[in-house]
Amino acid sequence: MIVTVTPNPSLDRTYEVPALDRGEVVRATGERMDPGGKGVNVSRAVAAAGRRTVAVLPLGGAPGALVAELLAAQGIEVAAVPVAGTTRSNIALAEADGVLTKINAPGPRLAPGERELLLRTVRERARDADWIACCGSLPRGLAPSWYADLVARAHAAGARIALDTSGPALLAALRERPDVVKPNAEELAEAVGRPLATVGDAVKAAEELRALGAGAVLASLGADGQLLVDGAGLWYGGAPVAAVRSNVGAGDASLAGFLIAGGAGPDALASAVAHGAAAVQLPGSLMPTPPDLSPATVTVTSDVPLDRPLTEPAP
Repeated sequence: MIVTVTPNPSLDRTYEVPALDRGEVVRATGERMDPGGKGVNVSRAVAAAGRRTVAVLPLGGAPGALVAELLAAQGIEVAAVPVAGTTRSNIALAEADGVLTKINAPGPRLAPGERELLLRTVRERARDADWIACCGSLPRGLAPSWYADLVARAHAAGARIALDTSGPALLAALRERPDVVKPNAEELAEAVGRPLATVGDAVKAAEELRALGAGAVLASLGADGQLLVDGAGLWYGGAPVAAVRSNVGAGDASLAGFLIAGGAGPDALASAVAHGAAAVQLPGSLMPTPPDLSPATVTVTSDVPLDRPLTEPAP
């Protein structure tokens, strides 16, 4: 069973548009409304695969109630922490050529009592969890050390931790030795404080995160595939994508695929790649189901192309 923790969930509206022209009336060709947040997306992908998941998240106001309703409709158990503030609403504009423009609201400020209740809820749910996936940005009111505290408490309860966050929150949590961290190329570059121009640069950065405390690093490199660096070795995976419709939640789908397949080794990486490749070909933040996956097209190798330039170098 996989528990997800999303400290700053959202109600996400995605509009598909032919092109985005500033100052003009743009008519959408399609729209979706989904429960959002990185951990929420992981739960949605796990549920889509027919596995049990519990989503722990603070919820407030009408958007929060709608998030809980949408998750329940997808067969996801919600462990809601009531908060006085209103759950944020985000907007994504997906253009026909694959360009995505996102407008993310800041979300509510959590009070001290709400912060502690969120931690207690995670600790209670950790008793039955194979994995706890802690994902996304921190809302106002939570210090960067909050994830570190959560990782320590979850480890004390005997759960394995997958962490998908960035910036100071990621660096602070590394001292508590999360079992897996899942940065994208930009987050990886930010963590080590230098640009990444090649796959080899990404490998070196991942090894540095392991030296700081990460048990394994699952790094998404966008169109350039994914890396897995852990104590047993180094693997590189990729899959062809016919057309990108939306990359919202693709990294979250990858993490779900990785955890569903055991959370370690090349087979788990292959599952992560298959889920990520399927997700980008779906509209909005729709999560892939087993029929959407094409595992036969996935390649995973230990012969990593270190000199390959990244399509979009990480700044």
